[in-house]
Amino acid sequence: MKLQLNRPIVFFDLETTGVNIAKDRVVELSYYKVYPNGTKEGKTYRVRPTIIDAMGLETTMHIPEQASAVHGIYDDDVKDCPTFNEIANEVAAVFEGADIAGYNSNHFDVPLLGEEFLRAGVQFDLTNRKMIDVFTIFTRKEQRTLSAAYAFYCGKDLTDAHSADADTMATYEVLLAQTERYPDLPTDVDGLAQYSAPPQRFADLAGKLSYNDKGDVVFAFGKYKDVPVSEVLVKDSGYYGWIMQGDFPQYTKNVIANIKLQQRLATAKR
Repeated sequence: MKLQLNRPIVFFDLETTGVNIAKDRVVELSYYKVYPNGTKEGKTYRVRPTIIDAMGLETTMHIPEQASAVHGIYDDDVKDCPTFNEIANEVAAVFEGADIAGYNSNHFDVPLLGEEFLRAGVQFDLTNRKMIDVFTIFTRKEQRTLSAAYAFYCGKDLTDAHSADADTMATYEVLLAQTERYPDLPTDVDGLAQYSAPPQRFADLAGKLSYNDKGDVVFAFGKYKDVPVSEVLVKDSGYYGWIMQGDFPQYTKNVIANIKLQQRLATAKR
């Protein structure tokens, strides 16, 4: 069954230095872009991960051994590769105007990629984008891993699992097979995005902030869970400082900082 596309859709996968959205970096990015007319294109980038040191200089980040053991990418493999800053504009152009799909992408790949774009100073606007998470569809239907999903839906072994390129292509094939297997599963991007969306509508990429029924941005974690951010910033100013200095994704911090800025502007007008 063919996916119903109104605009291009980018299937992508990341291999990273770890699983901390705020601190870890991309070491490999693969994408497979499908156009409404059936045209397809893809590419894999190897990336030298970097951090800003105490002197404010960009330095190469070591890929932890436990991460390398998963994806097989070591420091020597990326020592001559471009940094994310150097490819950010090119990658952003791939995603521009396209919907997005991945495997567990709503919870990990999209938020981490968003953090990389923020650090690079490149706009990554997800407004009006549809995001399909093949993992969510799979777990609602079968409760399995990507390798098992590939074997279950496509009858093949994922021999190169945890390679971004192999995982990206497997994700695309699994989604096509899912639309074939389940008659009740939509084949259009809007329907698939709605089916694979989390039960809450989040205000940030990492799922730390969500919207309540009134459309207010509320905390989705901690002691102020479900309490509007605007209320917390008034009654507990220290909480703002704790978040800004804490180990939270920059995208999340930006949303909260913008709410605080709007409060200040509203106060100044009185």
